Amino acid sequence: MMCSIGCSKDKPTPPKPVEASDPNTVSFDDGIFDFVEIICDDKQSAEGTLSVVEVQGNKMLRFNDDHSIPLEGKVQKLSISAAALLSPENLAKVRSIQFDVYADALDDSYVNQDGKNVKVPGTISCGGGTVTAKKNSNNENVWYDFEGFEGGEYNFDMSGAVHGEFKFLLAASDVCWSEDMDAANFLIMRWGCENASNLYVDNIVFYDESGKSLPLLDNNKTSSS
Repeated sequence: MMCSIGCSKDKPTPPKPVEASDPNTVSFDDGIFDFVEIICDDKQSAEGTLSVVEVQGNKMLRFNDDHSIPLEGKVQKLSISAAALLSPENLAKVRSIQFDVYADALDDSYVNQDGKNVKVPGTISCGGGTVTAKKNSNNENVWYDFEGFEGGEYNFDMSGAVHGEFKFLLAASDVCWSEDMDAANFLIMRWGCENASNLYVDNIVFYDESGKSLPLLDNNKTSSS
């Protein structure tokens, strides 16, 4: 059957935010984000402010990039305190962290395959890391890089969810958190921005070795879904 004039069969559908489904989700629905901070530790670190915003009825954390750092080489970095969200006992049980990131586009710097400038985020490349319970020869906590992940949006000015998962693959060697790490945190970093863009984070869940989600310290930070 042929499509009639004006048919939008092949027209892409705007992406929708992902709703939290696990009861132990940091959903930002309560507007609290005091366990997150922007990291500016080198000249390529993006600067800006944090806020909780509503996107299509779904609240999420937004890194409001002030765009003072040039796009080339820029990295948007967020540090999320796991110690502020989990009990010491559960902190030591974490073996993976899952979450969703989003990106928007504030200008049309992205050049598509047709050579046209379009207002889309383009590629969304992310990774992260953390300091672990493992000690080096100087009795310092060892840094651990999580495996990166990638997505993109090439049709609309706001992306859908790009799902990320960080795994402690070397937990048997103490490359994970311990109960006495009162400053345990992890970084979410985005690089390769192709135009002026903000970073969004939502639906953070911590899992143990069996894949069971770990309860948060404050139920006000959990999803009501």
